[in-house]
Amino acid sequence: MSKNRLEAFSDGVIAIIITIMVLELKPPHSTDAAGLADVLPGWLRYALSFVYVGIYWINHHALLDRVAKVDGAALWANLHLLFWMSLIPYVTAWAGEHPMAPAPVALYGVVLLLCSISFMLLSWRLDIDAGGHAMAWGSRKNRVSIALYALAILLSLWYAPLGAVIHVLLALLWLMPEVGAPRSA
Repeated sequence: MSKNRLEAFSDGVIAIIITIMVLELKPPHSTDAAGLADVLPGWLRYALSFVYVGIYWINHHALLDRVAKVDGAALWANLHLLFWMSLIPYVTAWAGEHPMAPAPVALYGVVLLLCSISFMLLSWRLDIDAGGHAMAWGSRKNRVSIALYALAILLSLWYAPLGAVIHVLLALLWLMPEVGAPRSA
């Protein structure tokens, strides 16, 4: 089957994810700096999530550029990725509203971890179809990311700001291109 329908569907879902995230943003209740400070954590978490969704969108296109056709297993692997990505608006809103609370920040990290794993599974599936070597699955950057996402979850349960710092650092890591290998987040 052609990859075009998978790309179009994925683009639509990702656009909806971004739309839902921006609709969750709350304006300040006042017009002074204190009012802005009250909503700033939510806006910062939105910005971070927007960057993550953007990283996945860009990498999804780069990954699909390498294949001509997809099979049923690749479609399910893609749906698996989109499922976890569709939870980003929920955890973004919760962690944005409670930026220092362990449970929301930890759950945000769980969703990021599962997005990363599901992207690598999709990458692995498409590499098999394209006769590739499943490079994304074994990439050092991906292994480090998985470990850091897991660490962020554990640290968030102890002291949420540490988990949040790791989330930011991982986004920055994935903004830097990795030469010669497919990318994940």
